Amino acid sequence: MSRVAIQHEDFDVGSLFQALHAADAGTGAVVGFVGTVRGRDDGHAVQALELEHYPGMTERAIEAMIDAAVGRFGLRAARVVHRVGRLAAGENIVFVGVAAPHRRAAFEGCEFLMDYLKTQAPFWKKETTPEGSRWVDARAADDAALARWGLDSDNAANA
Repeated sequence: MSRVAIQHEDFDVGSLFQALHAADAGTGAVVGFVGTVRGRDDGHAVQALELEHYPGMTERAIEAMIDAAVGRFGLRAARVVHRVGRLAAGENIVFVGVAAPHRRAAFEGCEFLMDYLKTQAPFWKKETTPEGSRWVDARAADDAALARWGLDSDNAANA
């Protein structure tokens, strides 16, 4: 099972969880996160979100993030599925799942990966609203979330 998939089509959360659970006999906990397109952002209605990436570069960056999470939390397995293209409000964007010997490592490993992905993964996002389209800027709150893991990001300062 590949640890990273970048794809246009939706994903099956149940099968992703099953694969993580079956990945290693030492697994005692599986934790997952599913991100969806919000219908409102910063007080504006959102009709769709368009995600762009650089094939190859994006996968390598996410693989490095998974390596960091495995080393830090002793994860037995991890999987990131991230969608690209035009997604309507309510559609799935991302699945992050991890398997670990114990629940704390699984929860922390999944949260670490989400914070890391939010600030460091090379994706570009454009929202479509009734007023038109706009690129989504980095947020200081996302940089702060990554900082609690001892990692720096100044994306919001550069936005």
